[in-house]
Amino acid sequence: MPEAWSLRVLVQVAEQGSFSGAAQELVMTQPAVSRQIASLERELGVDLFRRVPRGVTATAAGDAAIEEAREILDRLDGLKARMSAFTALQTGRVRMSAFPSANTAFVPEAIRRFRAAYPGIEVSLIQAGAEAIRTGDLDLALVTDWDEIGDEIDLVPLLEEEHRVALPSRHPLARRSTVPLRELRDETWIEGAHPDCLGPLHPLAEALGGPPRIGFTCDDWTGKQALVAAGLGITIMSTLAAAAVRPDLTLRATDPELPRRHVLAAADPPRLRTPATAAMLTLLTTLAARRPRSEQALPPETDEIGR
Repeated sequence: MPEAWSLRVLVQVAEQGSFSGAAQELVMTQPAVSRQIASLERELGVDLFRRVPRGVTATAAGDAAIEEAREILDRLDGLKARMSAFTALQTGRVRMSAFPSANTAFVPEAIRRFRAAYPGIEVSLIQAGAEAIRTGDLDLALVTDWDEIGDEIDLVPLLEEEHRVALPSRHPLARRSTVPLRELRDETWIEGAHPDCLGPLHPLAEALGGPPRIGFTCDDWTGKQALVAAGLGITIMSTLAAAAVRPDLTLRATDPELPRRHVLAAADPPRLRTPATAAMLTLLTTLAARRPRSEQALPPETDEIGR
């Protein structure tokens, strides 16, 4: 298989009409050009040029070889240009997934900033578990330490969040800054989809003095809040989604404190990440570090949302 450099020498000899002219353009010696052409002729088994008084001219086989060489070099140059754009973050894609509370504010802000910084890169948000990273169907997933992730996937810590009990604003306990969990033992609880659920039930049951009485299960973020607002039950919500909580709901810290949760980004190991995925990870890490502490873990005095 002819090397790309030999093909470039071939094309230059054809364009310059002489070995000396090609040597000058390629910053080579004339004997070096002659050797490249002779080696290429031996490899292809044909004469590519014939000598004429003022240089060389292509044979019929040479014309065919030059045409093919130009096409090959054009494709190679196109490949290099595309890969340069890829590594320079001028093109590419990032396919992400995240859990609902992360999608209320944190992920949209990350995507907005990323698209502003890298307009040539396509970003999509899809429904897929972190296991889709192994199959190549997903580039990055936001997960929590409540999820079980295989060893083949790399986990990058982003932030720690607290949880609050969500009460209707008219609930008698909504006026308190901190709610004793034992006073909620007779309440109806609203369960949700993992990981935006009641969390580990054992410590909750222990704090309540018995297992929570789950009256409703609603995977929809809007529906779960509507059930609380209607006075049909209470639930647990992440401070990560505090800005998206309805104004007729109140978030309260509890005693004892509800289990904290770590948010992580799951992705391929560094050697397998695309430049675009690596850039998104950097942005997520930076954005998480810059989040006001009050947005990650609201203190009791400021945890009522929507006023």
